[in-house]
Amino acid sequence: MSLDTSSAPVRQAAETWESLFRTQVGVMRRLQKDPAFKELSMREYDVLFNLTRCPTGWIRLNELNVHLLISQPSLSRMVERMESKGLVQRRPAENDQRGVEVSLTEEGRALQRKLGSAHVRGIYELLTPALSETEMQELKSLTDKVLASLPANDG
Repeated sequence: MSLDTSSAPVRQAAETWESLFRTQVGVMRRLQKDPAFKELSMREYDVLFNLTRCPTGWIRLNELNVHLLISQPSLSRMVERMESKGLVQRRPAENDQRGVEVSLTEEGRALQRKLGSAHVRGIYELLTPALSETEMQELKSLTDKVLASLPANDG
């Protein structure tokens, strides 16, 4: 069965995706201009942020990669650079010595908190002039719904 890509529902889906994507690109470009992100790239901050969400404090590199939009080899190199800056630490995985686990250092945790405050403030300053509180709740509900519909292994 082929999908008629000229149909109105298909065009609407494509236009909706394009709008969502362009909005995300525009917002990320604005957020990256925040002086707080002179110290660390937005992608490095994303690694620190995701590490704060690990219940045990440690996560396998391949599991961390599921939450990021970066290739596994690029993540490995980034983690090595972040380790040399004293922001993260690595160790062999407890249950599989071939794997690598990563965790925040105290310095990394402190930097994430500092940048996180600036990041949240920047998001607030970008979204509140454009959307009401109700609209933000609605947008979150819609994006959560799309995320929940994705297959589990896609992150």
